Amino acid sequence: MDIYQHFRKEEQPFIDKVLSWKEQVEQTYQNKLTDFLDPREQQIMDILIGTNNDVVLHVFGGGIHTERKRTLLAPFYEEITDDKFDLTLMQATYQDKFITLTHRDVMGAFLSLGIKRKKLGDIFVGNGILQILMANDIAPFVSANLTSIKKAKIKLEEKMLSQLVEVEKNWIASDKTVSSLRLDAVLKEIYHVSRKDSVDYIRKNLVKVNYKVVEDPAFVLQEGDLISVRGKGRSKLSSINGQTKKEKWKISTAVLK
Repeated sequence: MDIYQHFRKEEQPFIDKVLSWKEQVEQTYQNKLTDFLDPREQQIMDILIGTNNDVVLHVFGGGIHTERKRTLLAPFYEEITDDKFDLTLMQATYQDKFITLTHRDVMGAFLSLGIKRKKLGDIFVGNGILQILMANDIAPFVSANLTSIKKAKIKLEEKMLSQLVEVEKNWIASDKTVSSLRLDAVLKEIYHVSRKDSVDYIRKNLVKVNYKVVEDPAFVLQEGDLISVRGKGRSKLSSINGQTKKEKWKISTAVLK
């Protein structure tokens, strides 16, 4: 059976990586720790590794509600603890009465250091506190070089993972009927905009599916896809529930509040 038929073409390189990692662990009996993965990549790994008897998939991102996580492939007999994931939590404070920092500001400052996104986990910004989860190997460099964001001077200090500020995500679910599973058609229903507006968002590169910009309004969504529209928030296509007699699609969606 062709395993690729269950995934999109653009996901094939990542699938090849996962299968290579799995084979590596099977042959060497050594653990394989990945960089931070987004939820879709985590889902692909779970599908590919599944309930394999020889290799077990472990996932951890620093807390209960963290989104981006590192995964660790290990022989079935290996006992895995949180410290095996090599995570560092860095924290700084800033004067939120005088300056406003956003997730985008922190991300931009981090990437300006020349470090790849995959080395960075979740970011928390609010109430004068900034927290960044990152891989251990880059923590000293980030601490020494990330000293300001916008006009805010900061000093990052390492904290225990137990001190992570977590915000449980609140997804509001609803059932909808759409004319097709095209991206523009689904955006129209989820975000209550016109079809023209949904096409404009896509054409202007404001829409991401599974954390990647999609430029084609005719892009066909699949069950489990995560969607974000800049300025309008995030949503997901939770399930596809079949078609009506008029051949429209019944779907379940959720919007992050």
